Amino acid sequence: MANQVKAIILTGNGTNCEMEMAHACKLAGADRYDIVHISELLHGEKRLSDYNFLNLPGGFLDGDDLGSAKAGANRFLHATISGANEMLIEELLKFINGGGLILGVCNGFQLMVKLGLLPALDGNYTKQTTTLTFNNSGRFEDRWVYLKANEQSPCVFTRGFDVVYYPVRHGEGNFIPESLAVSEEIERKNLVVFRYATPEGKLTMEYPANPNGSTNAIAGICNETGRLFGLMPHPEAFLHRTNHPRWTREDLPEEGQGLAIFRNAVNFIRGSEF
Repeated sequence: MANQVKAIILTGNGTNCEMEMAHACKLAGADRYDIVHISELLHGEKRLSDYNFLNLPGGFLDGDDLGSAKAGANRFLHATISGANEMLIEELLKFINGGGLILGVCNGFQLMVKLGLLPALDGNYTKQTTTLTFNNSGRFEDRWVYLKANEQSPCVFTRGFDVVYYPVRHGEGNFIPESLAVSEEIERKNLVVFRYATPEGKLTMEYPANPNGSTNAIAGICNETGRLFGLMPHPEAFLHRTNHPRWTREDLPEEGQGLAIFRNAVNFIRGSEF
C-alpha cells in the first residue's frame, strides 16, 4: 500500500505564502495539507512526527531582524517544546533522520541556510556554512527568471527538469558560501539544483537574469540525500497558466511549471516511479 502524504505548511511571525504552498500540496495530490502556526509546534499542539513533508513558505520572518530568517533560526535552535522536555531543533532533526522531506522557498530557504539544514555538508544539520544576503542591486527584486536544473543533482523534487520559469520577490537572495572550500564541495557533490539562466538555459551572472548576484548563479541547493531542498524563486506562485505574466499572449499548458516540484515530492513519498 502506498504511503500517505501528510504535508505541514508552517506559518507565523511574518510568513505570507502559506496558502499558495498548501494549495500546491493539494493540487499535487497530498492526502493531508495542514497550515500550522509555529506556536502550535512550540506548545506541543502539533508534532512534526505526524507529517512527512515539511513546507517552509516565503515571507519576512520576524521582520528580517538580524538578517533574513536569522531570528527564526534562533527560535528553532533554542526554543523548548512546552511539556515535551525537548528542543524544537531536536524534533526537526528526528523528522529529517526519519526520512521526511523539506521544501524551503524564499524566506524558507533563508531559514534552512541560517539553521544549517542546507547544504548540511557531511550530514551536519546545525552548522551554518553559507548565507543569503542583500542583492547586489541594492533593491528588492520582483521579477520572473529562468532557471536551469542540474540533472546530476540528487534532488528528489526536480527529477526530469530542464529549464523552468519562476518568479522571484526578495531583497536578500544573494547566495554566498563561507569559503572557497565550501563552494567547491557544494559543486563537487552536485548540491546545486537550480542556477539563474538565460531563456536557452545558459547560466548567467548578468543582471537582471541573475537578480541578486549569487555565487556561481546559484538559485537553489539541496543536501546530499536530495530530500532537503531550498530555492529563492517561488514555484508555488506558478501553479496555473494564468499565473504566468504572458498568459494572454502565449499558448501555455493549463498546469504551471511550479506544480511539478510538489508532485515529485508527493510521488517520492508514495514510493511511486517518476
